[in-house]
Amino acid sequence: MGNPKAFLTIHRQEAGYRPLHERVSDFGEVEQTLNSHDRKLQASRCMDCGTPFCHWACPIGNLQPEWQDLLYKGKWKEAYEVLENTCDFPEFTGRICPALCEKSCVLKLSTDEPVTIRENEAAIVEVAFREGYIIPKHPVRNGKKVAVIGSGPAGLVVANQLNRKGYEVTVYEKHEDVGGLLRYGIPNFKLNKNIIERRVNLLKQEGVKFVTSTEIGKDISAKDLVDSNDAVCVCIGAEVPRDLPIEGRNLKGVHFALELLSQQNRILAGHTFEKDELINAKGKKVLIIGGGDTGSDCIGTSNRHGAVSVTQIEILPKPPVHDNPDTPWPMYPQVLKTTSSHEEGCTRRWNINSCRFIGENGQLKAVEIEEVSWEKGENGRMAMIPSGKKEIVEADLVFLAMGFVHPTQEGIIEQLGLAVDNRKNIAIDSRAAASTAKVFAAGDAATGASLVVRAMAGGRKAASEIDAFLSNK
Repeated sequence: MGNPKAFLTIHRQEAGYRPLHERVSDFGEVEQTLNSHDRKLQASRCMDCGTPFCHWACPIGNLQPEWQDLLYKGKWKEAYEVLENTCDFPEFTGRICPALCEKSCVLKLSTDEPVTIRENEAAIVEVAFREGYIIPKHPVRNGKKVAVIGSGPAGLVVANQLNRKGYEVTVYEKHEDVGGLLRYGIPNFKLNKNIIERRVNLLKQEGVKFVTSTEIGKDISAKDLVDSNDAVCVCIGAEVPRDLPIEGRNLKGVHFALELLSQQNRILAGHTFEKDELINAKGKKVLIIGGGDTGSDCIGTSNRHGAVSVTQIEILPKPPVHDNPDTPWPMYPQVLKTTSSHEEGCTRRWNINSCRFIGENGQLKAVEIEEVSWEKGENGRMAMIPSGKKEIVEADLVFLAMGFVHPTQEGIIEQLGLAVDNRKNIAIDSRAAASTAKVFAAGDAATGASLVVRAMAGGRKAASEIDAFLSNK
């Protein structure tokens, strides 16, 4: 390393967020950036630790120490070249990845000051775009065709990897624009959609074809798609949100989280909605059920709408701050996470179960909730214990942010409309692909809902399997 002792004298410095009073009035990205001098100083903190746990923890196997050293030395182009070898789209992961690498950084484990790996990654790729280091690549075609169903992070990675190997790749997307979860599930204040457009335009220049507003199994027969391509990769995500079938679920005002998030992103893209379709929190009391990142995104969106109040409830106990003895390294630390959206204003409550939605004339007015506790049963599993202490919380809008149902092979086959006699040619499972199959799967469709970076890792694995299959390896 260029400066093996920098970690002793230079502390972790994050870029931080834009001023709260400014950012809540728009949907621009909330995260700021450091100047190049400070960014290089942060990269210099990457120590010659011998065993890079950051690399081990990263689902895509980024070579963090290598490109941190190059960044510290001001070799931005070389740093990007090393980064690109393992990460197809650093501009995405550099913005929205929870940075599993930082949770395993030796400086995190020893001093709770990990290297700013995620921010450094974003800085490298932005410089690469700005300075023209990233240019279209035009591989020699091998005459084989691959169809990718779904243009989310997994689908885009599959397309990118196979296109660069010479395959003619066509990506089919049922929505009007490319990006999947990146476009419709993540708010602009975390990922500006111009970042997606920039990458998609590059993929188009490199030869990837995109067919939007086209649903396989409806607009195009899945059988025809399979028959007309040498391989097909299913990257449709885990699209079924977990529901809450309690009394009053059908009241007007109870929505899945992605109904709000996808509509808001479409509005920012110029789409319009009828008044009775519009979901807007202005002047309303909002209750969000689910304590994860999607719930946090609903908080940020509701605050930008001008909600009177925002409350987020979680059925599980409140996690500890900083350290959790129940999830020691190398487990992912289950600790209290306070996002930029939380800072913008909301009430957070834990150990709360939702009992029923209360309405008047078909419109949501309140939610009955109950405090619960958790105890470990004889089988070793945690069990929820109702307390009997219930209360009524006023709410004009409820957003269900409780995750997604794990997709099944049978469900995917049925959803795509594949004929029964084609099922013997399908391999959709957690391994992402099988050597004898013509149809592969990647991302959440194969693993269930997970992180964007894990979907990207699955995309690389599936692309490698497809290449081996079509190359008769």
